[in-house]
Amino acid sequence: MTEFLRTAVAFPTVLFTSVLLVVIAFWLLVLIGVAHQDSFDTDVDTEALSLGGVPVSVSASLLIALGWFLSLSGAVLLARSGLPSTLSHLLGAALLCVSPLLSWRVTRVLVRPLAKLFPDEPEPSRHDFLGLTCTIRTGRVDGAFGQAEVVARDGSTAVVQVRRTGSEALPFGSTGLLYAYDDSGEFFWVAPYDEALDPRG
Repeated sequence: MTEFLRTAVAFPTVLFTSVLLVVIAFWLLVLIGVAHQDSFDTDVDTEALSLGGVPVSVSASLLIALGWFLSLSGAVLLARSGLPSTLSHLLGAALLCVSPLLSWRVTRVLVRPLAKLFPDEPEPSRHDFLGLTCTIRTGRVDGAFGQAEVVARDGSTAVVQVRRTGSEALPFGSTGLLYAYDDSGEFFWVAPYDEALDPRG
C-alpha cells in the first residue's frame, strides 16, 4: 500500500492522480444531483478524437482513469527495475507521453459498445407538444380545469391538463392549440383553433 501511494503521488503519475481526483469529485456531484453527466456536451466535441457516441464526461473519465492506471503501472515497473536514476527519470518522462496515447487507443475501443447505451435522440418532453393541436375531452376548460387529448409527432397519444384564459368557451370535442406550458402547474395553455385560419393550410 505504501508503494502504491508513493507511486501515485510521484512523477509522472501525480499529474494523472490530480486530474483523476477532479473526475471522482465530478461523479460524486452527479450522484448527489448537483451536476449532470451531459454537462460538457455542448462545449466539447470528442468526434475529432474518435470518442463520440457517449457523453464527454464518460469518454474523458475513461481516458483519464486508463491514463492514470497505465502511468501507475509503468512507474511501479520502473521503480522495481533497478535502473539508474537518470535513465529512470528519462523513461518516466517518456511514460508521461506514452500513457495518454495508449489510454486514448483503449478508450476508443471501449466507447464503441458503450455508445449503444447513450442514444442520440433526446428524451421525450412535454414541450414537444407545443404548437400541436388537441381535442378537448372535458365538458369545460377554464383557468382551473380542463383536459385534452393530443397526438404527438410520432403518432402516440396522450391526455394532458389544459387551461384557458378569457371568456370564450372550448366545448367538448372542439379543437385547441397548445401554445405554452406552465412548468410549475404542469399544464398547457390552450387557445381555440380553426383550420381555416391556419396559414400553413
